[in-house]
Amino acid sequence: MILAYSLFNMIADATYLALAAVALWGLYCIVVVWNRVGQKRFKSEDEQDQFLDDIEQMIQSGDFEGTIDYCEGDARALPQIIELTVSHRNLGYNRARKFMMDRFQRDVMSDLDYRLSWVSTVIKAAPMIGLFGTVFGMMGAFQTLATAESVEPSKLAGDIRVALVTTASGLAIAIPLMILVANVNIKIAKMEDLVGSGLSRFMDAFKAGLARSGGR
Repeated sequence: MILAYSLFNMIADATYLALAAVALWGLYCIVVVWNRVGQKRFKSEDEQDQFLDDIEQMIQSGDFEGTIDYCEGDARALPQIIELTVSHRNLGYNRARKFMMDRFQRDVMSDLDYRLSWVSTVIKAAPMIGLFGTVFGMMGAFQTLATAESVEPSKLAGDIRVALVTTASGLAIAIPLMILVANVNIKIAKMEDLVGSGLSRFMDAFKAGLARSGGR
């Protein structure tokens, strides 16, 4: 009886630990994505336009190396992609443009999607872990009823408490994360729109700059 009771407590504690672990991991991934989106975009469209004004001026004058130096070390997505594109200008406009889009998807968007996929997994896993706790707690309650000659309310309440707390915990983890993911997706969409408009403007200037320098 003592062994069974100890085993029940160990599994219940393991369920609580699993819920805490997935909650912390999901929150960590959300924070990482939120920070990276902030790091990858300009704070405002005006700030990005000012940056592109400088880039266009250098490209129009044929100063491709100066453009690379200007973008070097900047952690934001647009300067990184511009630096890579100008560095591969020998590929020609069409191939350089394809290279740029591939790197944007791989270096920027794929990393964000990878983190968000973990959050989606946590959102799905937390209620399932809570459901496991519910089933396990009810099994404990029925075991108490089946084996005890006189049922102590405190023992029965403890089993039922495990069932209810784990269910509530799973939902309490999943619901806020769903709201946070929705907010992060909006932030990512705004970043994509801002970066996309910047890349379109840059590629127009880049194409004209290549034509003047004899590129294709």
